[in-house]
Amino acid sequence: MTTTNGVDVEQLGQAIEAITDEPAVGRFAFRATTDWTDALQCVTTIDDFDQAGEQITTRTFEIEGDEPEQILGERTAPNAVELLLAALGSCLSVGYAAHAAAMGIELEELRFELEGDIDLRGFLGIADDVRAGYNAVTCTAYVETDASADELAELRDRVETTSPVMDVIANAVPLETDVVTESRGVRA
Repeated sequence: MTTTNGVDVEQLGQAIEAITDEPAVGRFAFRATTDWTDALQCVTTIDDFDQAGEQITTRTFEIEGDEPEQILGERTAPNAVELLLAALGSCLSVGYAAHAAAMGIELEELRFELEGDIDLRGFLGIADDVRAGYNAVTCTAYVETDASADELAELRDRVETTSPVMDVIANAVPLETDVVTESRGVRA
């Protein structure tokens, strides 16, 4: 087994080949369920996903959410926009490690610093001309490697064009919402 950056390069190549030969193998559906717990706190549970139409159950993860005290929370956990930065950092980390391995680039260290600017006037509905989400997100990648500047530029370009979370943030994704009222035995 040949590994680069902890990635089994042979297995990576086999996965790419399998998905190239049978595209359905590369189709996934991920799910999450978020339950409000109290005040501005919630817990999101992630436990299964679909691959090629087959449900896969592995481990259950719970991610807590809250708000800083300055936004009426208790700061027991990160807020949603911080978790978005974490998701982007995680996705970029995976992308850099996998693409670097495929390119034969050994990484000694890899770190991402992410920052987003938000104006709560949009979220609170105070100003119609202020967006509810981030105005801008910046990301700096710190890479320790023997790779050349050209190789690092190619690596960055590969990751930026293939990162699912970067794609979701940078491009409009259709989003459907619905509200279902659950009765607790109360009749009108």
